Amino acid sequence: MTTLSTSPILAGAIFATLACYTLAMVLTALRLLRGPSAQDRVLALDFLYILGMLLVLVLGIRYSSQMYFEAALLIGLFGFIGSAALAKFLLRGEVIE
Repeated sequence: MTTLSTSPILAGAIFATLACYTLAMVLTALRLLRGPSAQDRVLALDFLYILGMLLVLVLGIRYSSQMYFEAALLIGLFGFIGSAALAKFLLRGEVIE
């Protein structure tokens, strides 16, 4: 893959953004593993979907490829479906009726 010839400011901003998202993913994974309740774990998993989508979007900007944006759309779609299924499971104890 070729990188987009960008200004040094944009390249630094992309690097800083990727570092912040990676740190946020690590902290969220800790909350996912140590969460005191199931609701905390579901919220952490939902936030991991969002962070993963944002990470892929920033990589799409970095490499100027449309494939990353399509992957981010799929991550967002599957994240929403997964969150809805987990919320239904926590409310009723069943996923499929």
